Amino acid sequence: MTPGATLFRTALALIHKGVLAIGLLAAAGLLPRLVGRLRHSRHTWIEAHELKNRLDRGELMTVLDVRGLDEFNGPLGHLYDARNIPLDSLPTRIDELVTLKAKPIIMVCKTDKRSAKAAEILRDAGYSQVLVLRSGMAHWHRKGFAVEHLQSALNR
Repeated sequence: MTPGATLFRTALALIHKGVLAIGLLAAAGLLPRLVGRLRHSRHTWIEAHELKNRLDRGELMTVLDVRGLDEFNGPLGHLYDARNIPLDSLPTRIDELVTLKAKPIIMVCKTDKRSAKAAEILRDAGYSQVLVLRSGMAHWHRKGFAVEHLQSALNR
């Protein structure tokens, strides 16, 4: 083998190791995002239009809004007949939901981050039919679907 060929093979080996090292570093950097995405995919999602259709059909379910009371009664409003238990209160108030354990519970918040966390809390407590409204009330509102505001709830 000529010295040039040996040098060429050595250079290729170094490049290969460098590419491999860069690939491993990139994978390590993406690993937390991948793990987060896999954990997040643990949730069973429901799209706004599907939830609206199920509510319109009168299906028995509980809508649990985990936003704070100020958001629940704020500009985005809330779904008709939704129960409000803020996420930070859920662990201490979970006993209020014990009669709903075998029924569908739809978790709602502004986007879907808090409702996804709330769904994990419920699943860990043995609730099996927990769905998360994908993109939350922000998406529901953008779709123009009906909401309830504090005033309309007080007039019932």
